[in-house]
Amino acid sequence: MHFQLTAEQRDLRDSIRTLLARRFGREALWAAVGGGGLDRELWRALGAAGFFALRLPEEAGGVGLGLPEAVLVFEEAGRALLPGPLVATHLAAGYVGGAAEGETVVTAPDGGLVEWLAAADVVRGEVTGAEPIRSVDPLTPLHRVARGSADGGFEAALLTAAEQLGSAGRSTATAVQHARERIQFGRPIGAFQAVKHLCAGMLVRTEVARAAVYAAAVTGDPVEIAGAKLLADEAAVECARDCLQVHGGMGFTWEAEVHLHLKRAWLRRERWLPTARALELQAAALAEAP
Repeated sequence: MHFQLTAEQRDLRDSIRTLLARRFGREALWAAVGGGGLDRELWRALGAAGFFALRLPEEAGGVGLGLPEAVLVFEEAGRALLPGPLVATHLAAGYVGGAAEGETVVTAPDGGLVEWLAAADVVRGEVTGAEPIRSVDPLTPLHRVARGSADGGFEAALLTAAEQLGSAGRSTATAVQHARERIQFGRPIGAFQAVKHLCAGMLVRTEVARAAVYAAAVTGDPVEIAGAKLLADEAAVECARDCLQVHGGMGFTWEAEVHLHLKRAWLRRERWLPTARALELQAAALAEAP
């Protein structure tokens, strides 16, 4: 089975990457980290680009594409560290007025947590008694809910895995670039074997996760989605850690983007099919196998 992207899929990926580079560059990223809130203009720009309406039928005003294409655009969102309840709003397109166009911000509780509650126009799920808590990710404000949780289903898990994949890819590229540019003892640090091994391991984890996420997007199988989520979670967390290692002490500073990928990866790992539940699904499938 081959998973090479079509020309149309590559164009879609590149157009979203260009949009995010233009509308959510480094300056906008750090403004968001500083508590700038949700950028409604960017949200509407995403809506105009078809980010939220990607899988709606054309007769309903959507783009008429499928889950594999949604995975590609969410991978780009993860790569750019794009903040906001992207998964919940995407899944609400066609059900909540204005969500497809980016005019309405939708959030939903999952696993006892709900993100961007104060910024959301619509909440799909029970959030009675929600209390704000400190989030490990400065780009994702969180509330804890006392009871109730919306079921985003396996599509939410796969889109979250795609974001993790994008983050792993960005961490890998960032580490390689730094290894080429940083000079120690008169040589780029990428010339040293220990750094080479770190970068090679990052690439392997990212590409294995990519194959799993893309395959699950084609099959839509819940067990394959669970496996893809596990691999993407591991790739995002471990690649960010290794990227920090390549950067040394400067990777922990606020001026560096690296630690933001690690913090977001930690949070996504426990959202929309967390590790424990994904492992349970995999174990159950293995137990039932002939």
